[in-house]
Amino acid sequence: MKRRTFVFSLPLLALAAGCGDPRSHSHAVYMLVDTSGTYAEEVGKAQAIVNYLLGTLQPGDSLAVARVKSRSFSEKDIIAKATFDNRPSQANAQKRLFAEQIAAFTQVARGSVYTDITGGLIQGAMFLNETGAGKKTILIFSDMQEELDKATMRDFPIDLKDIRVVAVNVVKLKTDNVDPRRYMGRLNSGKSAWSPRARASGA
Repeated sequence: MKRRTFVFSLPLLALAAGCGDPRSHSHAVYMLVDTSGTYAEEVGKAQAIVNYLLGTLQPGDSLAVARVKSRSFSEKDIIAKATFDNRPSQANAQKRLFAEQIAAFTQVARGSVYTDITGGLIQGAMFLNETGAGKKTILIFSDMQEELDKATMRDFPIDLKDIRVVAVNVVKLKTDNVDPRRYMGRLNSGKSAWSPRARASGA
C-alpha cells in the first residue's frame, strides 16, 4: 500500500516542480501629459522623462504616452505606444520611432481649455490591463488641477486596481501663492485630492 501511494504521488510532485511562476514579469507604463492652459508650456520637460523610460524599459515591456486635454477618454489622444520586441535591433528601432513621435508632439502641443485627468486615468487603466503586464504604472505629468466643462461626467468611482500612480512635475499655480493649502490639497487632502482618490480606486 505504501509503494502504491508513493508511485501515484510522483506525477503530482513532478507537476508541482515543473510549474513556473505564472505571473507576467513585464512592465507597462502609461504616461499622461497635461496640455491644458499654461501647463502646455511644460510639455518639453516631459520629453526627458520619456527618453529615460525608453532607456530603462526592457524587451516585452510596454509604453504609451497620451495627452490630457478637455476630454481625455479617447484612444485618439495616445501620441505613441509600443510593446518592445525581444530582438534588440527591432526594439531599438521601436524606441527611436517612439522618441521621434514624442519630439514632434512637443513641437506642436497647444493648450486646451479644460483638463480631464480622470478620463485619461480611465483610458490609461484600460491600456495597461490589456497589456497583461505584471507591473503597471501611470505617470501623470500635470499640475493636477482638473477642470471639466459642464457636459463632461467624471464624478463616479474608477478602477485603478494594482496600478501604481505617480504624479511628476506638479508645479505651483498662481493661486497657490495666495493659499498654499490649495497646492497640498490637490494631492493629499480635500474632496478632489488625488492621493486618497487613487488609493480608494485600488491603486
